[in-house]
Amino acid sequence: MGSVRIATWNVNSAKQRVPRLLPWLDERRPDVVCFQETKLADDAFLDLLGNELSGRGYAVAVHGEATWNGVAILSRVGMDDVVKGLDGAPGFPHPESRAVSATCAGIRFVSVYVPNGRAPGSEHYEYKLAWLASLRATVAASPEATVVCGDMNIAPTDDDVFDPDAYIGQTHVTRPERHALAELQALGLRDVVRDRWPNERVFTYWDYRAGMFHQDLGMRIDLVLAGAPVADRVRAAWVDRHARKGTGASDHAPVIVDLDEAPDGDIGPVVPPPSRPVVKRGAKKLPQAP
Repeated sequence: MGSVRIATWNVNSAKQRVPRLLPWLDERRPDVVCFQETKLADDAFLDLLGNELSGRGYAVAVHGEATWNGVAILSRVGMDDVVKGLDGAPGFPHPESRAVSATCAGIRFVSVYVPNGRAPGSEHYEYKLAWLASLRATVAASPEATVVCGDMNIAPTDDDVFDPDAYIGQTHVTRPERHALAELQALGLRDVVRDRWPNERVFTYWDYRAGMFHQDLGMRIDLVLAGAPVADRVRAAWVDRHARKGTGASDHAPVIVDLDEAPDGDIGPVVPPPSRPVVKRGAKKLPQAP
């Protein structure tokens, strides 16, 4: 098998992220990367990054559209059986570029950008739940050697948000969304970061506004869900918070998972750890809340 470094990252526009993205690939050297929110049509993505990625040994599977959404998988450990989209996935109203899958190093990777849902009870919210049902149906065909990576737009439990009180009435934390995620995991997929760090404060997304990142007021919505044959190989699982720092960063940090060997050691759960987190409940509201 050999060691494999897996990463997933919502880049929030591949075009805007180029100055950060290529140095990050050179520094972290992931073998398989799942990207979300690339916001580029396939040809535009390949025109922008194709030569740079092939020069680094990556094969690319991309499923994008101009301006919105978009997912990709990069692999330097082989790539077969690329499938764009999900069978039977609902559209809004048309199918969106929210999933791409490929087999790399004997593992079936599914890079997903789950719909946001916007507001509980809305048409967007119903679309999110229907889309998650189609994702589950796709993965159910062969869940064992599968890894679902990406921006799930769901915080699995209250431990995955900075303050549950701040999220009352919001998407990402409602019972139906969490139930849909639990149903996906019930196929045999394990949340490898939470498996490794059961009682730690771990976030992957921080709003750009109101100093949320510096106060570590975030949520954990970017997940790596792995079937047992893969999950049992995990030697390190951590959030690369360094990639969220400084200018030109995405509002999400990459999640990195090492199989078989951990080149950087079993570090984590968040690297580097936040320096001045606000931990008192009720101290902060979400930026969009009145």
